[in-house]
Amino acid sequence: MYLQTEETPNPNTLKFLPGKIVSEVGSVEFTAKEQTENRLIRDILSIKEVNMVFLGSDFITVKKTDQILWKEIKPKIISLINEYYLNDNISILDKNYLKQKSNDEELNDEVVKKIINILDEKVRPAVARDGGDIKFKSFDNGLVRVELQGSCSGCPSSAMTLKQGVQNLLCHYVPEVKSVKAV
Repeated sequence: MYLQTEETPNPNTLKFLPGKIVSEVGSVEFTAKEQTENRLIRDILSIKEVNMVFLGSDFITVKKTDQILWKEIKPKIISLINEYYLNDNISILDKNYLKQKSNDEELNDEVVKKIINILDEKVRPAVARDGGDIKFKSFDNGLVRVELQGSCSGCPSSAMTLKQGVQNLLCHYVPEVKSVKAV
C-alpha cells in the first residue's frame, strides 16, 4: 500500500492519506488512547510526542509536540497505518462507532439548520483539505460557537480563517449571525 502525506497550515500536524476509507461516521478527534479501543489510534497516541489523532472520511491527521521533528516519527506512523490496513481492516471507524449526541431541540431551529448547512457544504470541505474539521457547537444572540479539530486546532492561521472566512460567509448567508468564536 502506498501512503501519501501532505503538510498542513499547522506545522505540528501532518495529514496521512491511505487511499482507503478512514472513518465511516464522519470526523472524530482523539487526544488520549483511553478514548478508544481501536488498536491503530491507541498505537499512534502511544508515541510519546503525539498528542492528537483526527480521522476524516479519507484521511488521518496527526498532531505532534514541538519537541520532535516529523522525520523522526513519520516513518513509525506510516508503518502503523500500513500494518493496520494490511490486516484486512476496511476502515478505522466503521458505522458501528457511536456518534456523539447533539442537542436535538437546538438542531430543530431553522437558523441553526442554515448555519450547519453552510458549515457542512461550504466550510467543512475547505478545512478537510488542510487536515481538519469544524463542528457546530451552539448559536446564541448572534454568536456562533464552533470547535476546530485536527490541523485547525491550534493552527496559527485559524483565527484569521475564522474571522475572514467562516464569519464572513455565515454573516452573508445567515443575517442572524453577527460573529463566530472557536471554543
